[in-house]
Amino acid sequence: MATTHGEMTETKYRILVADDDEMIRELHAEFVRGFGYDVELAADGIEAIAKVGLGVDLVLTDGHMPNMDGFDVARRIRQTKRSDELPIVMVTSLEARQDRLRAYEVGINDFINKPVDHTELRLRLKWLLELKSAQDQLRHHKRTLEDTVQRRTTDLRHALEEVTRAQRMVQEGHLDTIRRLTVAAEYKDHDTAGHIERIGRYSEVVGQAMHLAPGIVDLLLHAAPMHDVGKLGIPDNILLKAGPLTDEERRVMNTHTTIGAQILAGSTSPVIQMGERVELAHHEKLDGSGYPNRLAREEIPIEARICSVVDFYDALTMDRPYRKAVPADEVVKMILTQVDSHFDPAVVEIFVDVRPEIEEIHAEYSR
Repeated sequence: MATTHGEMTETKYRILVADDDEMIRELHAEFVRGFGYDVELAADGIEAIAKVGLGVDLVLTDGHMPNMDGFDVARRIRQTKRSDELPIVMVTSLEARQDRLRAYEVGINDFINKPVDHTELRLRLKWLLELKSAQDQLRHHKRTLEDTVQRRTTDLRHALEEVTRAQRMVQEGHLDTIRRLTVAAEYKDHDTAGHIERIGRYSEVVGQAMHLAPGIVDLLLHAAPMHDVGKLGIPDNILLKAGPLTDEERRVMNTHTTIGAQILAGSTSPVIQMGERVELAHHEKLDGSGYPNRLAREEIPIEARICSVVDFYDALTMDRPYRKAVPADEVVKMILTQVDSHFDPAVVEIFVDVRPEIEEIHAEYSR
């Protein structure tokens, strides 16, 4: 695995290549060694699972193998806490949408089609290993003393830059990348642990109940958690302040909408495009008094109107350094008093209807 010595970092990644065809397995291993990585080999899924325990940095697995195929390998890896964030690339000839969705569901990060192109494989492995390296650094910095906060912030921004480059190179596999990056906001503002995941789930429930198209609901699940990515650009003395903000500090905090939109701008990914719209407009109000662009009513994208309600609910029902959580019933009353001025009446009506599901999700992510 990648190793660190003092102030110097020496990277020697180890890749697990799993394929039941010996000729293909050796060919892929030769490619990987040529990229400068160490290689572990597995002839089937059972051996692959066993060798993950050796401490590999990425799994390159065939989709079809005896005993345990690539889908089962990914599922078993994701069930192991120590390896639940291990990058997994599937070598496959599968083209059906349902097969691709199944792969995302079991935790596969990326695909590469057969026969494998040498350059494409090098770029995809490089991207995923750089992203893994950034995530490993984040976990390391989180355990260090408070004086490492500035360095941790730099690493988070670096992780975002890596992702924007990765999105230009790779169209598929981006959903898992998005999930990893939205978590970055939690590392800066640790009082919001679970908030990002809940917002996505809440938005999905409301979108389904509003009978939005299934494809839009799926995008919303992954895009809504990006609503606070812009907080990566907010100074720590404001973001982490244990008390009410001054007017000037509030003005700076409000810029997280435009910062996040700039971070997400220009992507060809529909999920990131929706994330940009949500980030920019989730603090707009129906009466035009919100920010940053004073949009009103249908000028505000429906995904932002949904996120506005669920974000308000979740934020107030969380403990913060300067206040205790507000009881859920009181928060709902506050939302109802702002219908048609702040919040979309149609969204609020559905939110109230699905509130039992919302509370189940809240309980699930609060354990």
